[in-house]
Amino acid sequence: MKLNKLVIFKIFFIFITSQLFFNVPKAKAAEEIKIIYSIFSRTIKVKSLKTYARNGNSTRKLKRILRATGSSDKEIRSVLNKNFDIPITIASKLMYSEIGNIFLTRLSSIIHQPKASDVRTGTLALRSSVIQGINLGNGKINLINFFESYPTKTVILNVNALSKVMNKVESISELLDFFTNSPLEKIKTN
Repeated sequence: MKLNKLVIFKIFFIFITSQLFFNVPKAKAAEEIKIIYSIFSRTIKVKSLKTYARNGNSTRKLKRILRATGSSDKEIRSVLNKNFDIPITIASKLMYSEIGNIFLTRLSSIIHQPKASDVRTGTLALRSSVIQGINLGNGKINLINFFESYPTKTVILNVNALSKVMNKVESISELLDFFTNSPLEKIKTN
């Protein structure tokens, strides 16, 4: 009888301590995108952006922010919904390649988490978001899946840094095509 009580106590103790020490909380997905332009900032809920991308319905706040881009609704929704078919193995190769690291380092100045000041943390979050976004999209990724997979509650989108990059290319679609087609073709052949 004493042996049974001892075994039950040990099992109970192991169960309780394992929950305390090994129950790592799951990383939250991004719930909001904080757009920073100079000293101004606005926050968009990822859920409302997803609703807008799917059916064009948006909140007043989102409409005001989107109107400020100067692009049509059709054009914005097209960019948000554009799927890139990328096998996860190729994406992983790209994210860990030298080209991928350079791209992620540069992108981490545009898209990053709120309190991280080092580039390494930003690149890890971006890499995670891309891989999880592809997984979420079953082999495809778009901007909504990317933001939904970002490993922090808030994503910072720095418009000043984005403007510097955009001055070097004609359009966002040209930028997306360059970064998704050129490196991927080289990796697919290797």
